[in-house]
Amino acid sequence: MNLRHLVFFKELARTQHMAKAAENLGISQPSLSYAIKKLEHELGVPLFESDGRNIKLTSIGGVYLKYVTATLNDLSQGNELVKQLMDPDTGHVKLGFTYTLGQQLVPELLSHFKNQSENQAITFELGQGNSGVLLQALADEKYDIVLASNVDRLGEQLTAHLFDFIPLVQQEIVAVVPNDHPAVQKNPLHVEDLAPYPMILFSQNSGLRPLIDQILSAAHVQPKVAYEVEEDHTMAGFVRYNMGVALMPYLPLLNPERVQIKHLADQPLQHQIYLVVRRSGFITPAVHRFQEFIRSYCWQHYTNQERSI
Repeated sequence: MNLRHLVFFKELARTQHMAKAAENLGISQPSLSYAIKKLEHELGVPLFESDGRNIKLTSIGGVYLKYVTATLNDLSQGNELVKQLMDPDTGHVKLGFTYTLGQQLVPELLSHFKNQSENQAITFELGQGNSGVLLQALADEKYDIVLASNVDRLGEQLTAHLFDFIPLVQQEIVAVVPNDHPAVQKNPLHVEDLAPYPMILFSQNSGLRPLIDQILSAAHVQPKVAYEVEEDHTMAGFVRYNMGVALMPYLPLLNPERVQIKHLADQPLQHQIYLVVRRSGFITPAVHRFQEFIRSYCWQHYTNQERSI
């Protein structure tokens, strides 16, 4: 059995006439007859029976036709989808990114990319999570590209063996405190000034946690951990209700009427964001185009201008 035999079967079922079907298919009647007999032999059942000068489907042939039609339709749609995916102007990109990047960097990148006329038909599927979750999904090919922190391991595997980490931009780490907190009046504010207060920290599986621990250690601060959370807006919500202070990436859309963002003096460490791609495997032209756009855009608008987000 092969695909051509199924196509022949479908056309013969449609015309119910050997000569017409052969003509429509551009083959000889003996070739068509041979293909149908071979198909019937492999299935072990007759698919057609005589009907005067014509032929008609048997009852089993009618049932089989439904599945052949559905299969050929699915295959046709799959072929068309592959053509679209291989067209750099009409492809599809599966993009994963960490929670903090949804406020500025990702919408900024997508907006400028889609503003270019040749990219307007490219579609996107978006997903968010912490860096570890995103990298595992990238390894499982659920994403084409991930924007995240550098995580050293996924289980027992070194991520450096699986991915390329391409530095893109840096996020400033700031203090976020309640509006009526004593730290609001501190100018400048140092990391050690936060030592007396309960702290909201990122959870251990967050890609940001090692950096926050490093900042606290450099300032000789042993944090009084009140809660550990995974996502930035949750952290800001806990701060708003006076449940602690926090160190987190700068989020431009945080409401200053609810919490205060304080820049930190003498704190040179920043959160590095990477473009992460699998080291092996095929990528479509549209994914490659978006990947190169990200690198070029971030170089021109951030790295080259020594800007952070």
